[in-house]
Amino acid sequence: MKALVFHEPGRISWQEVPDPDLEEVTDAIVRIDTVTICGTDLHILNGDVPDVRPGTVLGHEALGEVVETGEDVRGVRPGDRVLISCISACGHCRFCRERAYGQCRGGGGWILGRTVNGTQAEYVRVPFADLSMHPLPGTAEGPEAVLLADIFPTAYEVGVLNGRVGPGDTVAVVGAGPIGLAAIATAEFFSPGRIIAVDYATARLDAAKRIGADAVASADEDPERLVDDLTEGLGADVVIEAVGTPQSFETCTRMVRPGGRIANVGVHARPATLHLEELWIKNVTITTGLVDTYSTPTLLSMLAAGRLPASLLITHVFELDQMEEAYDVFSRATDTGAIKIALGGPIRPLATREE
Repeated sequence: MKALVFHEPGRISWQEVPDPDLEEVTDAIVRIDTVTICGTDLHILNGDVPDVRPGTVLGHEALGEVVETGEDVRGVRPGDRVLISCISACGHCRFCRERAYGQCRGGGGWILGRTVNGTQAEYVRVPFADLSMHPLPGTAEGPEAVLLADIFPTAYEVGVLNGRVGPGDTVAVVGAGPIGLAAIATAEFFSPGRIIAVDYATARLDAAKRIGADAVASADEDPERLVDDLTEGLGADVVIEAVGTPQSFETCTRMVRPGGRIANVGVHARPATLHLEELWIKNVTITTGLVDTYSTPTLLSMLAAGRLPASLLITHVFELDQMEEAYDVFSRATDTGAIKIALGGPIRPLATREE
């Protein structure tokens, strides 16, 4: 089969690789229909995730059809259309019993496209299939459902729920990329008073307005002042950090009100300064986190009911074998206007299943 292989920082290729086989009785093999590219994949390509070894197939978000299951798999069967979660869960360790699947100590967590071959391929082996895949409702089978593999549960759990967004709150979202836009969409579940989006890119601020932001501000035009003006100098109740840079994190700390919450979602590759000399007296709560994906069934129900505007985030569509071109477009989002990319196309039969 063909897959997108990481060779070293700055170098990937769409190439022939061995077909996947069942390795454990809890595995499933899935034929990929739709995949997408995550900002974390760009972090890997930039060399920011050193535990990804050369030769690894990238990707941790996909839709597909189950073609084979291990003998202990009970929740899905060949022919089922499924959403592959970005997080794999053993189901038995302490963290899995607490639904903190992202912290799995039984061989799961974020492993697809990191420590095991991932989803940017014609076929993928999915470990712990029963807890790591979700059957797709008939009304949620469009390509936009792939966004529920990662960005929507990440934005919802690590941003909106960790930030405890509530009715009437002023919510500032710093970063209007895919995660920030998904945070805006899911924050609306809780009827905040206003949502303010901050970004450098005009196209992303326009997208934030379409998704539901009440006000937008360019990151280079004193967004803290806009927040002050809209809150009579108080500051935002909840600030969601959706970029992952020292500057964006420090911007969040300047926007939050006394007693407010900062929910950090961005993936940080460099140290950020925590100004405790200013924050200690403000009773500010700061949360961080890796998504656990416990909310995926809820979000799938919302998508099936037409209550989740996932399709608005897909700006580009490619065939699966255009993976390298899609990476180039996604990595130059400021120039191309890319938010999320869907890739899919004709798939050849899995050779090992024909024998």
